[in-house]
Amino acid sequence: MTEDTRRFAFGRNWARYQSLLTEERIKTAEDSLLDLLLLRSLEGKSFLDIGSGSGLFSLAARRLGAKVYSFDFDPDSVACTKALRDKFFPDDDSWQIAQGSILERDYISSLPKMDIVYSWGVLHHTGDMWTALDLAAHPLGKDALLAIAIYNDQGIKSRIWKRIKALYCSGFVPKALCQLFFLPLFAVARVLIDLSELKNPIKSFREYDKDGRGMAVLTDWLDWLGGYPFEVATPEEIVDFYRDLGFAVVKLRTVGGKHGCNEYLLRKVDNDRHSR
Repeated sequence: MTEDTRRFAFGRNWARYQSLLTEERIKTAEDSLLDLLLLRSLEGKSFLDIGSGSGLFSLAARRLGAKVYSFDFDPDSVACTKALRDKFFPDDDSWQIAQGSILERDYISSLPKMDIVYSWGVLHHTGDMWTALDLAAHPLGKDALLAIAIYNDQGIKSRIWKRIKALYCSGFVPKALCQLFFLPLFAVARVLIDLSELKNPIKSFREYDKDGRGMAVLTDWLDWLGGYPFEVATPEEIVDFYRDLGFAVVKLRTVGGKHGCNEYLLRKVDNDRHSR
């Protein structure tokens, strides 16, 4: 298996997560989406979800009143998103779902202009992050919002994790060994962090879905461990890149130099600058 063909099965991971989806998790996702976008409602907005994954945030956007277009490269992720639509919004003309790639310029050019383009933790897994970041801006008109989350560049630590993720995706045995070694390590690290912050570790695990985006702890750990392709960027690199494309930074939330995703909310203010 070559480096170019190694890819984490994100859709299969999301399929397992769907069995854990509750109303509380959905409401947490809705709240986090509004918080990221600095909005009180999405009523009357058009919303493009690039890399819809489990479909949770497409569902959140639809429940908040947006007209939603979801797409993902992974057919299993597309199936997950369709399953949520069929459950919560059957036969809904205001929620379209497709299989497609953010790296396909013709496909992206065929999409209608959107009020909001959302892609959380996706573009750094495409294998060509900077092209993906560029093309993600194409479906936006003036004053539209782009909300993305990109892994923070930790230098040598990020290079080491890239090798681990590539190893994880290289075959059944390396995958099993990585899980046997790292999952207990993640659990111990989480407990130690909770204790250092005077938190109850058991309560912390039970209420993981309430802390942030309505996710599940094992789903997140597997996503992190196996998430390959894997690229990173500093906040300065992302901000400079989008300023060159005519975007203004509305909000920037960083992880403070740690591992994880920096969140960016950007507004398209200049339609006359050309994409890279």
